[in-house]
Amino acid sequence: MTVRTRGLLIALEGIDGAGKSTLKRRLVARLRADGLRVAGWHEPTDPGLGRKAQALGPNDPWGAAMCFTLDRLLARPQLERLLRTHDVVVADRSFYSTLAYQGSALPAARARRLVQLETGASPGPDRVLWLRLEPGLALARVGTRGYRRAPLERRRILVRVHRAYARLARRHRFVVLDARAPAPDLLARALRVVAGARRRRPRAAGRQRG
Repeated sequence: MTVRTRGLLIALEGIDGAGKSTLKRRLVARLRADGLRVAGWHEPTDPGLGRKAQALGPNDPWGAAMCFTLDRLLARPQLERLLRTHDVVVADRSFYSTLAYQGSALPAARARRLVQLETGASPGPDRVLWLRLEPGLALARVGTRGYRRAPLERRRILVRVHRAYARLARRHRFVVLDARAPAPDLLARALRVVAGARRRRPRAAGRQRG
């Protein structure tokens, strides 16, 4: 009997306005067109927990982080099912978002504790693509959406988060994409990352029935 390997989990990260959702849609569509079983994933999965985290975010980063952590913990069975039944799952955000947004606002001891909680609550991405965009440009993009900014969509906060993402990218070897690049170029780069990750994935060993 052939043992199926877990599907690849590809996480798209970046500050608000970087283009994660757009790249996710394009990447999922293209991979499906290429014949792969692909699922999209978006965090937070529970809108209520997401709204609570947004409300807490500016003044209570630990409380906001716990909302996101609970969301990931509750959604973990669903994500693991997708990984068992698909070749690739493309996620708009992962626990690295919480480490960048909320973790960067916490004292060092609590930030370390948050890392432990996050990595225990959800499967870790196989590859992280960081859409790098300067906060000023990100805010300009957000301003064109036609609705009021979220509580964390402030220049001071996004500068801090951008720096946190840069540290995480160095430490965990994120694939860094220039979010200013044309959409076709971003898609082509993301496709190369997925193809390379699939080539390097060890094949599952076969089992023989006894």
